[in-house]
Amino acid sequence: MIQSMSRKGNYLDNAIIENFFGTLKSKLFYLKKFNSIEQLKKEIKQYIYYYNNERIKSNLNKMSPIEYRTHFYNN
Repeated sequence: MIQSMSRKGNYLDNAIIENFFGTLKSKLFYLKKFNSIEQLKKEIKQYIYYYNNERIKSNLNKMSPIEYRTHFYNN
């Protein structure tokens, strides 16, 4: 990943990704000890898969983000 920076004073550009990284740190990074960088990378990949495919959101009609997008674009 490459970090992006918004223009000075335009804080909304990165709001979505900042929210994701905050969730990633609180739900994964701060709760476990990692023995290696490889283990950390593996856990992050698994978390991203969970975040996009399995996590149920009430504001997405109790669907995962992938299910919601698929449902939305197919109707």
